[in-house]
Amino acid sequence: MSCYFRHMEEIFGDAGIEITKENRKNIDEAIHKIVAIDYKHCPDAWKRIKEIIKGNDEKKKMEFIRRIKEESGR
Repeated sequence: MSCYFRHMEEIFGDAGIEITKENRKNIDEAIHKIVAIDYKHCPDAWKRIKEIIKGNDEKKKMEFIRRIKEESGR
């Protein structure tokens, strides 16, 4: 589960989210929903996430962070 979490520490920090054993699955499900990839399709989700967070579109990145906050109840 969540093969990409280790690469997203900065994003989670920007979103004010601390990943715990208790919230990891919910956040993973929320991220899959945000990037429109069926849950547990980790490589496909990571590919879409990378396009967002490593691309040159700062607005897309900020919107992604906002949606993670929203979906995780922050």
